[in-house]
Amino acid sequence: MEETPKVSIIVPIYNVEPYLRQCLDSLVNQTYKNIEIICVDDGSVDVSGTILDEYAKVDNRIIAMHIVNNGVSSARNTALAIASGQYIMFVDGDDWIEPDTCEISISGAEKNNADVVMWSYVREFDGRSLPKKISLCQSVFCGEECRDLHRHMFGLIGNELSRPENADALSTVWGKLYRNSIICEKRIAFSDLNRIGTYEDGLFNIEYFLHVQKVVYIDKYLNHYRKNTGMTSKYRPRLSEQWRTLFLDMRKYIACNELGNDYVEALNNRISLSIIGLGLNAISLPNYQAIQEIKRIISGNEYRVAIRELPMKYFPLHWWVFFACCKLNFALGVFLLLKCMDKLKR
Repeated sequence: MEETPKVSIIVPIYNVEPYLRQCLDSLVNQTYKNIEIICVDDGSVDVSGTILDEYAKVDNRIIAMHIVNNGVSSARNTALAIASGQYIMFVDGDDWIEPDTCEISISGAEKNNADVVMWSYVREFDGRSLPKKISLCQSVFCGEECRDLHRHMFGLIGNELSRPENADALSTVWGKLYRNSIICEKRIAFSDLNRIGTYEDGLFNIEYFLHVQKVVYIDKYLNHYRKNTGMTSKYRPRLSEQWRTLFLDMRKYIACNELGNDYVEALNNRISLSIIGLGLNAISLPNYQAIQEIKRIISGNEYRVAIRELPMKYFPLHWWVFFACCKLNFALGVFLLLKCMDKLKR
C-alpha cells in the first residue's frame, strides 16, 4: 500500500496556558494520522512548556522544543529547519482546528497537484463565534490566476477596497497547507519582527506565492482563530518606524521582481490603510498625546502621497469619512472615529 504523505504541523507557543490543551487535543485527534507536530515553546513564563512536555510523553508524533524567547518568527523558523513532512501546516498555540482538517487539505492537494490549499476560519471571541469566509470566486487557481492572489497580499485595488477589513484575509500562514519542497528549495523563512513590527505571515506568503502554479480553495471553516475582544493594546513606540521598513522591503521586492503597476497601486493603498493600525496603536496613549501622534502620522510625506492617490469612491460611508479626515489632516476627527471603532469592537 502506498504511504500517505506526511504533514508537519508547526505550533509556536508563548504563554498560552489556558488554551494550549485545546490546541494540542485538536492536533493529536486528527483523522489523518501521518503527521508530526513540531511545537516550539518560545520561552514561556507560564506552564505552557510543562503542558507541552506532558503531551509529548504520551504521543511520539509530538516534537517538543524549548528556546529562549525571540518571537513567533524565530519559533516558526526553528521548527521549519527540522520539518520532515512533504507538507507544512501552521497552527498557533491558542487556536485549534477541526478533526478532519489535515485529511481534507491533503486530499485537496494530492487530487489537484496543488502548491497551496487554503480554507476559511472561525473567529473566536469570548462567548461568541463568528465565521470568516474567504471571499474567492472559484475553488482552483492556475498559472496567471495565482498572480492575483499574490498581488492581493501587497494590498487591495479597485472594488476590493469596498471591504478594507479583508486586506489581510489571504495573508495568514494558518489556514493553509504548503509544499515543503518549495519552502526548502527557495529558502523561504519568516522575517524578524524587530525589523518590521508585524505582517511576518504576509511576507512569508509573498515569497511563497511567487513560485506557486496551482492553488486550491476549500469552502469549509476548518480553523478556529482566537481573537482578542479589544482592538487596542499596549502602545508600541517603534511601530511606525518598523512599518516604514516593512513597506520599503515590499517596494524593493516589487522592483526586483518586476511585478508591475498593479502591485505598486496595491502597496500604496496598503500604506493608506495602515493608518488604521497606527491610529489604533496611538489611541492607547493619553488623549492629547494620541491626537498629536495621529497628526504626526497623517502629516508624514509617505502617507500624504499614498492618501492623495487613494481611490475613495469604493469605500463604504464610514471608511470614506475616516479617510476624508486623513486627507484633510483632521487629526481630531481621525482620533474620534478610531475611539468609536474601538468601543464597537469591545
